[in-house]
Amino acid sequence: MLNCILLLMRKKIFETIKIPEGVDVELDGARIIVKGKHGTNERKFDMGSLELEKKNNEITLGGDKITKTEKRRIYTIVAHINNMIKGAQEKFEYKLKVCFSHFPITVEVKGKEAIIKNFLGEKVARKAKIIPGADVEVKGDVITVNSNSIEIAGQTAANFETATRITNRDRRVFQDGIFITSKCGEPI
Repeated sequence: MLNCILLLMRKKIFETIKIPEGVDVELDGARIIVKGKHGTNERKFDMGSLELEKKNNEITLGGDKITKTEKRRIYTIVAHINNMIKGAQEKFEYKLKVCFSHFPITVEVKGKEAIIKNFLGEKVARKAKIIPGADVEVKGDVITVNSNSIEIAGQTAANFETATRITNRDRRVFQDGIFITSKCGEPI
């Protein structure tokens, strides 16, 4: 009886994603490769029992008897694919601001890491990891992070914030640090 009720609760759900002009999408099993004018995004998804196919300029994802967990998986994968397509068309941009009240902070990029000097007057420089695929530019007190992957751009920006996190001090008094001011062109 319980199995009959569970089977009745399952639904047929299919989501379609339109592929815009100038973007090429390839499917290799559960791996999706999106190519555009700003680069290539590639990702492998855990499809489970979901069906994924490309016809003309559309990607269809779904199944006939979908549970709640599979439904959540469908919408998560659709969001990731939309971000991959958007990143292939235009880069994701995060802006950060260097804030200090007494000790002037200097930031310089060297290879795969950014070196943050004189934070709260510390003699040892702090380091923030720059993930491969992210372009970091420092102009005065503004840091710009660009990438065609939203995950890479967001994690690199978060690494700057984490590197200047203050512990064991009152945040109301010690307000120095590097903070994200806009994500993907939208102010916070």
